[in-house]
Amino acid sequence: MITWIAGIGAALCVIYYIVITVYAGFSVSFSWFWLLAAGFLAFLAWGGRYWKLHPKAVPLWVCVPVMTCVAAAFVIFCVVEACVFVGAAASEKPGLDYVIVLGAKVHEKGLSNSLRLRLEKAVSYGRDNPATVFILSGGQGADEPVSEADAMYAYLVRQGISPTRLLTEADSESTLENIAYSQLLIARQEQARREMARSGDDSVAPGPYLQVEAKPVQVGILTSNYHAFRAEMIAKKRGMQGVYSIPAASDPVLFVHLCVRECAAIIKDRLMGNM
Repeated sequence: MITWIAGIGAALCVIYYIVITVYAGFSVSFSWFWLLAAGFLAFLAWGGRYWKLHPKAVPLWVCVPVMTCVAAAFVIFCVVEACVFVGAAASEKPGLDYVIVLGAKVHEKGLSNSLRLRLEKAVSYGRDNPATVFILSGGQGADEPVSEADAMYAYLVRQGISPTRLLTEADSESTLENIAYSQLLIARQEQARREMARSGDDSVAPGPYLQVEAKPVQVGILTSNYHAFRAEMIAKKRGMQGVYSIPAASDPVLFVHLCVRECAAIIKDRLMGNM
């Protein structure tokens, strides 16, 4: 049974690699994974077939550890992918104070598909929630004509979102930096708002009053659906309170590939202590 499953899996991996390569080109990051997975599954299929024909040729002490490692890796993969899918299916919370829009690739000819889909979601959310302020987060890569933050700003202004609702953060180069720098920007904005409120409030007569804690700031993180879980976990790791995911659509052809790539990114960030 395992021979057939592994063999079919290997064939599907090769087919999917061809599909995404024809669809998006050889520049798709992490696409080599599908060839690696195909080779591994083909090896398992051959090994299963060989063991079935020559059961005494392969010692049990070799088979058991190999199958244990394969099973453990499969379980870890399934658990992480379940988290990715839960994040992708999250429903947006209305009325947030701030929404951090995470940047994505900007090409010479314009926005990447991922960034365009995120910004379409931002426009939709902004029109439904006119009091929300957007933090546009993303630096400029070596092969990008402008910073992602500036590209997002220009797009949203063209779509009718008031510039007074847009704050840009153009220094970040990773999801962790997106969150960290945006967090600092929100803190400065809130501090400035509190100072303005104190300096302009002369309507209250002097006397003893009960101090009430300010309402916690509620922040949304708007990113592609496959990326929502990791972004939210990084934000919570950094101590952000009241943070919510706002998943945007992603390319349906590349969705499976992006989810698998995200699994590797989640494991990496977990090992590095980022989430």
